[in-house]
Amino acid sequence: MPKIDVVSAAGKKVGTRDLAPEVFEAKVSVPLMHQVVLAGFASIRRGTHSTKTRGEVSGGGRKPWRQKGTGRARQGSNRAPQWAGGGIVHGPQPRDHDMRVNKKMKRGALRSALTDALVSGKLAVVQDLEFDEPKTKSAAAVLDTLELGGKVLLVLPAPSDSGAVERSFRNIRDVRVAYARSLGVYEVIASDHLVLTEGALDVVEGIPGTDTEAAPGRKRASKTAEAADDPSDAEARAATDAGGDTE
Repeated sequence: MPKIDVVSAAGKKVGTRDLAPEVFEAKVSVPLMHQVVLAGFASIRRGTHSTKTRGEVSGGGRKPWRQKGTGRARQGSNRAPQWAGGGIVHGPQPRDHDMRVNKKMKRGALRSALTDALVSGKLAVVQDLEFDEPKTKSAAAVLDTLELGGKVLLVLPAPSDSGAVERSFRNIRDVRVAYARSLGVYEVIASDHLVLTEGALDVVEGIPGTDTEAAPGRKRASKTAEAADDPSDAEARAATDAGGDTE
């Protein structure tokens, strides 16, 4: 069973925690993760791209010159694809880009991403974070203490009542705040450091139909862990943040 150190916001080790092997010792399937991430990007495409065929371009109502006797190649319309200003052949048309990915595949991809995060050493578990008021300086101090640089994904169990934690981290560049029940594959693999609070880890290791927070010392069932209800929304959200042309 994999283990990981739990640290405080001050950077001190406060204990060691056993990780669910169903989630953090899963088979890492790169093709599966690729397929799920690709479906997430595809789901945010508007599909409004459009080109006009020769039948839709204005003009070209008559033959540009007679069929024979001019010495030039015969032409039937100056809106044919080979003409400048003519129609487009096999051009993009409005369509739906959604790709079908079932829940089992999404959860398997998320387990692969979490396992890879643990093996690569970018996973960290901290005690639940609490701020009296939103303060970016305090959030930046936590990251400096934990020596976290680059792209950091902070995972919380649920939106906080006051919103102080989220508002403290949201102004820091390359730091993204996510919630455990909507954690997406792209968010995990795109980050340089994955930071889970203890409460968020309880939700990630939880099984649907049970309490989202496991009771201390209670043995979890050995069934397949369900990490999130539907991570596709998170994939779309993360892909939107990544920028780029969505058409």
